[in-house]
Amino acid sequence: MKHIFSLACAAIFASSTAVAEDWDMPTPYGDKTFHTANIVEFAKEVSEASNGELNITVHSAGSLIKHAEIKNAVRGQQVQIGEFFLSRLSNEDAAYGVDSQPFVATSYDDAEKLWAAQKPVITELFAKQNLIPLFSVPWPPQGLYTENEVKSVGDLKGLKFRAYNAALEKFAALAGAAPTQVEASDIPQAFSTGQVEAMITSPSTGANTKAWDFVSHYSPINAWVPKNIVVVNKAAFDALDDNIKSIVLEAAATAEVRGWKMSKQETSVKTAELTDNGMIVQDPSDELLSGLKSIGVDMQNAWQESASDDAKAIIDAFNQ
Repeated sequence: MKHIFSLACAAIFASSTAVAEDWDMPTPYGDKTFHTANIVEFAKEVSEASNGELNITVHSAGSLIKHAEIKNAVRGQQVQIGEFFLSRLSNEDAAYGVDSQPFVATSYDDAEKLWAAQKPVITELFAKQNLIPLFSVPWPPQGLYTENEVKSVGDLKGLKFRAYNAALEKFAALAGAAPTQVEASDIPQAFSTGQVEAMITSPSTGANTKAWDFVSHYSPINAWVPKNIVVVNKAAFDALDDNIKSIVLEAAATAEVRGWKMSKQETSVKTAELTDNGMIVQDPSDELLSGLKSIGVDMQNAWQESASDDAKAIIDAFNQ
């Protein structure tokens, strides 16, 4: 009888071991970035709630997969789950990049409204690539970093400008600057080598890359509120037990709420950090803001001419 009981226990143990899953999760940003901190907490909650049946190892700062390759790595099942900057995909479909269109959504309230309109559309687009979006978290509103005070758009002419997606490349070019694609982790080196001289990014990225080491002025122009997104491979998700699926979805919903709160806190905390480290933080002049918004209008008009019906549907829903 004891022998039978021992065999039964061994079978149960083997069964529980067999269903345990270990996922790798590449992310583009460093451990100090609030996006990464939020994702680490998400992974911890999944592991604890599942009693170790699903463990997610976070590989931050592009250490496992480079940023530009993360989406396809998840799609191709090289990894099961990953995070990336959503508007990087705008060349695939403009629907992915509506949150990076200049001066469309410039506040957290507008960003939340835009995400509500965007989410069902990109969920369908991702489904065609066997991907499932789990949650999305915004960066703080984007501001302008320069070495000297910028009073008008004309002051940007000829500057080597850091870009991180197609929309910002076009925005910089229309401002007369020379855009260059540079990842967040490479910002200090890009400035120190003269590859770039100015940038538009969040106060979070500015503080995390110690922008005060290479520029002196920051202007919160609040040009847009872009988002990161976490996606999971559909086959990997479908292979989970229903209980584990529910745990992942619940943890994802919690991470989205927590991430938005963290982003709002970042705006004030990191802007203060810029000031504390000697940067001149000042509101944009009316002339500068007017000129930048004029570029935004031109970009939106051009965008409407080439955007997909899905993308236009997002803006229509947002404007209602």
